[in-house]
Amino acid sequence: MKNSVKKFSEKFIEALLMLSGTITSITVLLIVIFLFKEGLGLFNQKPIEEGYVIAVNKSNPLTTLTPAQLKDVFDQKTLNWSEIGGNKDSIILLRMENMTDFYTEEQIGLEFENLPKCINHVVDSLTGVITFFSEKYVAEDFKGKILNIDKITVSAFLKGKEWFPTAQPSPQFGVLPLILGTLWVSFGAILFALPLGLATAVYMSDIANAKIRNIMKPVIELLAGIPSVVFGFFGLVVIVPLIQKTFNLPVGETALAGSIILGIMALPTIITISEDAMRNTPRAMKEASLALGASKWQTIYRVVVPYSISGITAGAILGIGRAIGETMAVLMVTGNAAIIPQTILQPVRTIPATIAAELGEAPAGGLHFKALFVLGCILFLITLVINLVVESISRRKKYNNQ
Repeated sequence: MKNSVKKFSEKFIEALLMLSGTITSITVLLIVIFLFKEGLGLFNQKPIEEGYVIAVNKSNPLTTLTPAQLKDVFDQKTLNWSEIGGNKDSIILLRMENMTDFYTEEQIGLEFENLPKCINHVVDSLTGVITFFSEKYVAEDFKGKILNIDKITVSAFLKGKEWFPTAQPSPQFGVLPLILGTLWVSFGAILFALPLGLATAVYMSDIANAKIRNIMKPVIELLAGIPSVVFGFFGLVVIVPLIQKTFNLPVGETALAGSIILGIMALPTIITISEDAMRNTPRAMKEASLALGASKWQTIYRVVVPYSISGITAGAILGIGRAIGETMAVLMVTGNAAIIPQTILQPVRTIPATIAAELGEAPAGGLHFKALFVLGCILFLITLVINLVVESISRRKKYNNQ
């Protein structure tokens, strides 16, 4: 009877564990599917608000504009149609709020009932005109030409150099500055954190006595529990003014400030994993090295570090993962400028900071909303690659120990 109850209990616990694992796996899978479903809906859509059209005079030979060309036209960076392949004619912007320059409010109508006729007449009479308006105001006998706007493609999204998702009439979704900003800050952080973390791990594993190690280890692990916003405040109050003063910059919110803060945040991961890997070096290997006449330092860099290189590399990669995914601290100290950085002393914007700053103001289901989901997909793929690399390193270590 007792054995039957014990077997039933074991089976019941196994079933609960299997159910828990299944639910967790399905939940993660559904989140990933939802992320990509929302994000991929951005592509092959026109980069103008749904229900609106771009129209020009019928004599204009152009039939298609790129989003970049359209933005330059409405920003008045392009002033003549000949600059983008059209007639040698000045560009005239017709905005709906400027219709009163051509017609009185009475002529337009209190309910805008005459607006289609007014738009039709102005577009037909001005050869250089271009206008952006709701398609419900397109007259049945519209005498202008409605332009086609190139759809958003994956290539244009990844190679685009301008991130301006609220531009009218054509938002700019160039993610290259955000990707480069993320990589600059992340790799700057690891260049700062890896030497310092490795040196600390060597000291704790092979040099420090037990008393010092027992003090240092909890203090270092405590760093991992400090909220990122606290690191952000520290960077804003201490690191940013220091960088501004040291390099004589107009502002101190730069990629360097983000790298230093993220490097500090990555230190606990790097130190803990590297120190554990070094302490797992067989004692017999250390004693053999010392017995052959090697000094303590020679034993560390010729025996301990090579034997622990897989663990050290895994710690570095996990530190990069922490840096890539960090949001709040980076948002506070990097300046949030969506430009392609030329040096580490320039403001940058990272992918996580962009999502955190803009998701609340993006209309659900709109192009901006979907573009932020694509950024989440890119971040997911970067993290996936990092995890695969860590898994590969772990397997290599396992095979080497067999």
